Amino acid sequence: MAEFTLKILDGNGNAAACGKGEDAVRLVYNEEYAEGDRIVLEASEKGLHVWLQFDDAVGAALCFLKTDRLCFTIPFGEKRSGYSPRAFAGKPHYLYVKTAGEDEIRSYRNLAVNVYDQHEDLLCYPHAHANTETRGEAVFAARNAIDGICENRSHGVWPYESWGINRRDDAEITVDFGREVEADTVVLYTRADFPHDNWWKQVTLSFSDGTSLDWTIEKSVLPHRIPIGKKRISWVKLGRLIKSEDPSPFPALSQIEVYGRELPAEEL
Repeated sequence: MAEFTLKILDGNGNAAACGKGEDAVRLVYNEEYAEGDRIVLEASEKGLHVWLQFDDAVGAALCFLKTDRLCFTIPFGEKRSGYSPRAFAGKPHYLYVKTAGEDEIRSYRNLAVNVYDQHEDLLCYPHAHANTETRGEAVFAARNAIDGICENRSHGVWPYESWGINRRDDAEITVDFGREVEADTVVLYTRADFPHDNWWKQVTLSFSDGTSLDWTIEKSVLPHRIPIGKKRISWVKLGRLIKSEDPSPFPALSQIEVYGRELPAEEL
């Protein structure tokens, strides 16, 4: 049975609120957040699958924790532009953490979604990282591609946040699962704010098992579904992005989904 402690720390490291529980912890914070505030989760063990809800406007995410201490910094200013304007705003705030049930863990699902992914790899998975992000702006960060928001008909602030490639031909993004999983399908929502946007006519998916797959895609607002066969992988990379001949220099990725299942413990 896992024990959890959930805290709100201010910029000086002082605890503004704290909750504890076995297998689940709930916390209501009745104040407005200030810049520098952090949400800190402490667990009695590592390697847990947990449901995280750090904000009721953002919702919950089924995550894998390699760590026993997770720190989430409340976004302010420009960093908040990738979230709903209701997220982390006002008061009160309802937070919870609970261990995921075995049926939830083993279910066939999108293994790539994590609404609380952060730019830094803090051992909370899945985690997205890229070799470039347009101008370093939050609305074009890699984390936007796994935040569960598939709206791709415009660009900019939420709900149109995306991964922007900063016009680089060698751009690539990786989704790291933090452990080995079994996946069979990748779905891409390429940004489709035409005519502002360009699109990729071919992409390459590379996998941790050493294989890769080239895929031709079309100009479309619809999702691109790519069957990959059953693969045991710990990460997938999207790269070798070949733009169309359209004059726009702005292809981008709104969302990447990876469907599959958790491997049984005896196969890990």
